[in-house]
Amino acid sequence: MTGMLVSVNSVTEALLVAELAVDIIDLKQPSSGALGALDTTLVKQIVTVIKHRYPVSATIGDLPMNPKIIVSAVHAMAATGVDYVKIGFFPDGDVIATLTQLSALISEQNIALIAVLFADNTPDFALLPLLKATGFKGVMLDTMDKNKGSLTQVMSLERIQEFVAMTKTLELLCGLAGSLRQQDIAGLRMYQPDYLGFRGALCVDSNRIGELNQQAIVNLLDAIRN
Repeated sequence: MTGMLVSVNSVTEALLVAELAVDIIDLKQPSSGALGALDTTLVKQIVTVIKHRYPVSATIGDLPMNPKIIVSAVHAMAATGVDYVKIGFFPDGDVIATLTQLSALISEQNIALIAVLFADNTPDFALLPLLKATGFKGVMLDTMDKNKGSLTQVMSLERIQEFVAMTKTLELLCGLAGSLRQQDIAGLRMYQPDYLGFRGALCVDSNRIGELNQQAIVNLLDAIRN
């Protein structure tokens, strides 16, 4: 069954989506980029109020693939108590060196990592087996430039289906996101990803940096679960 991930940026928003029983509460700051990070103090507050009622994930920010930078950010975010730490695989840097460092960190501290690949950056799905070997728990397909349209507008359905199939074969958690709209749900749900991620479609006037709209969340939950 496909679940619903909702990105929030405050204690108030986290409590709202928890009350509506979404499947994953994702912490990020949309005004700071595709995967803008919240301050770790705020993340700790949200983790505390959620009290492990729902899984909580958090992004580390739009950072280059620099081993020292990534490992430091992951270590700091993991210390907040979130269930998953999300890392965006942005174009710049050394992916292999970063994965090597992360593998050691996972072994030492048992941190659950989710990789985020960007559909509008021509992702190489050959990276998926490397993520599995490194120890990642899952991988998400998202979009980097939110002005280019939804995931289904920047990547073909065949390619998205290929991504989901590969992650399932590798026994990785699989998420799809990227300015998703209600009309995207039926087609994507057919591929049986573990979750679909939303922010913009749930906000007032579909503005991802605006306030969440409770009725919009209810409507999309219903579309995913029925």
